[in-house]
Amino acid sequence: MALHTILGANGTIATELLPVLLANKEQVRLVSRSAKPVEGTETVAADVLNAQQVRDAIKGSAVVYLLVGLQYDIKVWRASWPVIMHNVIDACKAENAKLIFFDNVYMYGKVNGKMTEESPYHPVSKKGEVRAAIANMLLAEMKAGALQAAIARAADFYGPRCTDKSATGILFFERLKKKQKAQTFSNAQLPHSYTYTPDAGRALYTLAKSDLTWGQVWHLPTAAPALTSQQFVDVAAKYMQGGNKVQVLPTWMIGVIGWFSPMMREMHEMLYQNEYAYVFDSSKFERTFNELPTSYEQGIKETAEWFLSR
Repeated sequence: MALHTILGANGTIATELLPVLLANKEQVRLVSRSAKPVEGTETVAADVLNAQQVRDAIKGSAVVYLLVGLQYDIKVWRASWPVIMHNVIDACKAENAKLIFFDNVYMYGKVNGKMTEESPYHPVSKKGEVRAAIANMLLAEMKAGALQAAIARAADFYGPRCTDKSATGILFFERLKKKQKAQTFSNAQLPHSYTYTPDAGRALYTLAKSDLTWGQVWHLPTAAPALTSQQFVDVAAKYMQGGNKVQVLPTWMIGVIGWFSPMMREMHEMLYQNEYAYVFDSSKFERTFNELPTSYEQGIKETAEWFLSR
């Protein structure tokens, strides 16, 4: 049995990956600052900003998944992400462990057409600049042959167990459950891709087990065609027995709210993702591994049932 170590074990994607690993009888180590014991796993408390703690946490690992999430604050990102990536790369090289980094799409910036693995990095946000820098740090190591690694990217995500960690959970499902209008930013009529989190969990394990994975960027399975916010809410409302009206929060309003809300202030620079079409292409993964994404209809149905059951 190979040891699979999850850095950032309390996050949304880790929650979906863990049952996949256990179902496949893998040896699992969960690493976070406050590790929660889970039956059938080993738990280790570690700070990924501490190089020695990272090295100790991944000792003996065959595969390491970097699924860490940070406070949504550009100062924290600038200070912490380069240190985390450096620590994890060094530890994986020292332990001869393979690394899969779960990434987002901020480094692409505004893309005219579909986002693919070949899309150039043209960040238009401060957070995108940070993500481009750490992705390039890992890509340089991969290109040099210094370690076996891969970058796995997802679009914005939705799914069961996505509560305060996703815009869909907060603005769509939670509001519909309370019989309130769903909300979206800037425009409800533009296509916007969403990755279903159980698909992301399964796909990470697929990457970990394949010899085809390493040295590449992969877009994780994401349904197509992308739905508009209105279309997404139409489906969600059907399964949550709620109304399908969508309240659009204009960009200027988020700017005003940002004067009083640090979270909204941090989100303001990312609103371009709602002002332009946001279309994520995962055909490379689907073609290579013959693993198709869950349809929006089915994924939204399962997500709605989970929110209603809570």
